[in-house]
Amino acid sequence: MILVHSARHFTTARFTQPDSALPRRRFCVRSSLPFGTEKANYYRELEAAVDVVERACALCVDIQSSVLSTQRRIVEKSDQTPVTVADFGVQALVSLELGKRFPLIPLVAEEDSAFVRSNNLVEPVLNAVLDKSSIGENPWTADEVLEAIDRGGPKGFAFGAQPATYWVLDPIDGTKGFVEGNPALYVVGLALVVDGEVVLGVMGCPNWKNDISNKSAPEVQEEKSSPPGSGIIMVAHTGCGTWTKRLSSVVNSTAKMPYSWTRCFVDGSCIVEEARFSITDSDVWESFPLSSLFSSTTNADCIDECEILLVKSCCGSLSKYIMVASGVASLHMQRVKVHKIIKAWDHAVGVICVHEAGGKVTDWKGDELNLAADEVGRRNIYPSGGILVTNSTLHNPLLEMISSSSSTVSR
Repeated sequence: MILVHSARHFTTARFTQPDSALPRRRFCVRSSLPFGTEKANYYRELEAAVDVVERACALCVDIQSSVLSTQRRIVEKSDQTPVTVADFGVQALVSLELGKRFPLIPLVAEEDSAFVRSNNLVEPVLNAVLDKSSIGENPWTADEVLEAIDRGGPKGFAFGAQPATYWVLDPIDGTKGFVEGNPALYVVGLALVVDGEVVLGVMGCPNWKNDISNKSAPEVQEEKSSPPGSGIIMVAHTGCGTWTKRLSSVVNSTAKMPYSWTRCFVDGSCIVEEARFSITDSDVWESFPLSSLFSSTTNADCIDECEILLVKSCCGSLSKYIMVASGVASLHMQRVKVHKIIKAWDHAVGVICVHEAGGKVTDWKGDELNLAADEVGRRNIYPSGGILVTNSTLHNPLLEMISSSSSTVSR
């Protein structure tokens, strides 16, 4: 069936690339969103997404502080992936808040409540959700929170072959870094998909430290009240660009300050040897096909001929999308892995943020990621080969290099 908003039909919206002639300068907008309703068909949905991701980031910050102080909320799922109350709390919170505002739009997410029930996590998850919920006099019950988690789980909704509208959520991308207690760049990622196309996305990264804007001296002075490492929120809407603002006023539970939105653009590298490469934390450069053409270094001050620069790695996939969309990295490569299914929540929100910043995302053959091929669950992305995320200019040259190389390594 075709899912619709209670007030109007959703229409398919394709990605539009920002005007390449647009100058790389800072645009400041002090409002809830950096653009008006006349330019955004999904303005209300994006407003709601920003609000709930901000709440989710605050939940994560609080839970991480508890994890670091008590070590009692860290558990492991059957696949040995570390997971915390925060994963389930975020999924429940997002499901409840969005379900209240858009009851006809289903949620596709990573977790289900079985693990919460079997590990006696119901009470801490409920408390985490209630602490950040917008609900007033009638707070959510434990049963409602568990049902909210399951609405995003594998049995939450069956789509069929018809075009559909749905949210895609990664409660915490980079959970391993989250539970280790280091300042890893874990991300809360939320996207809205309409008829197989991502139309908006929001990523919250509480530990982000880099300044990704080109500020003038007065602007830097103006925002000194924003502490280093105060985190960012990144938003994108089809046809409206990619934008960020500081997250510190939210995660520190202080009064919200009117931090200005900064427009993001991919970097301008046009020569592969001069690009800044990002790869997945668990991978080594020698496992990529380009390793037969270039060696690698992490020393930006000393790059030899036929050597490329690897930027500092970080946890999760979505933080790499932030790096490319903001110009911190020129490209990100995820290599082919045998017997590994690529999940929609690991990429959907990152795809629109990179596209709207002027970049490009495909598999290693140049095909766009297919969100609709998994007709029943919309949980898996096809094709499931390697993924290439670039500033667009470098995309075709890199695809040609990958294709011509004989050293592709898979596992």
